[in-house]
Amino acid sequence: MDNRAEVRDFLTTRRAKITPERAGIPAGGQRRVKGLRRSEVAALAGMSVEYYAKLERGALAGVSAGVLDAIARALQLDEAERAHLVSLAHEANGSNAILRPARRARQWTLRPSLRWSLDAITSPAILVNNRQDMLAANHLGRAMYSDAYADPSGVPNFARFTFLDSAAHRFYPDWSLAADMTVANIRTAAGKDPHDKGVHDLVGELSTRSDEFRRRWGSHNVRTHATGTKYFHHHVAGDLTLAWESLDLRAEPGLTLTVYTAEPGSPTEEALGLLASWALTDQALR
Repeated sequence: MDNRAEVRDFLTTRRAKITPERAGIPAGGQRRVKGLRRSEVAALAGMSVEYYAKLERGALAGVSAGVLDAIARALQLDEAERAHLVSLAHEANGSNAILRPARRARQWTLRPSLRWSLDAITSPAILVNNRQDMLAANHLGRAMYSDAYADPSGVPNFARFTFLDSAAHRFYPDWSLAADMTVANIRTAAGKDPHDKGVHDLVGELSTRSDEFRRRWGSHNVRTHATGTKYFHHHVAGDLTLAWESLDLRAEPGLTLTVYTAEPGSPTEEALGLLASWALTDQALR
């Protein structure tokens, strides 16, 4: 990706999201720009308009941590957005290789001990890489994501499933939110490693095949995948409300283990029991 273009588009879209009211600035009559003006961001960050304009055009090379922090404060960036801005600055300096995880072999294989660990988890658990490939799952995780596994072409990919498979609109009750989160995850991965060919190829494919993806990709939103609650509608188990925790694997840089759990005594806990029974049949694994 073109680093200068990425910086420009990221900062421009962040500036457009901050209203004068949110920034504590008088609106001052009719405005021709959405969000803040460059001059207002510069004032909030404590720098000249000329210098901020230069940064927003993509010239982040040599910018100090203090300047990046000032921009982040002015634009009210969240944790994921701050990390993305820092990654873009490192890339501009040619030092992102320091941050880049070690490359794994093209054909990744699941270690037996990791397989045993997955199988020891009694709730749905999946293993995903930065490109949103679902590399492995325990039996209940595979049953839960059976729609994604229905495509026999290869490793299930959440982005392809979300944007190219009509089943995703039933599986995700709030499909638009799921789509936003998926794109933000991929944008974050692209920022961490701009040279990842797999991410490039995936973005190119989906941009060509899905207007919904292309529109969301242009928003430059990023996020940190950590914890929360998700809602699903499984074609066998029905509605599921699941808490989830994502854990980075120290021995497998770039891979994330996500475990889903139901509140004790909830209808979802009962539904997971039904899913577990169905998962024991061959039907769940076809």
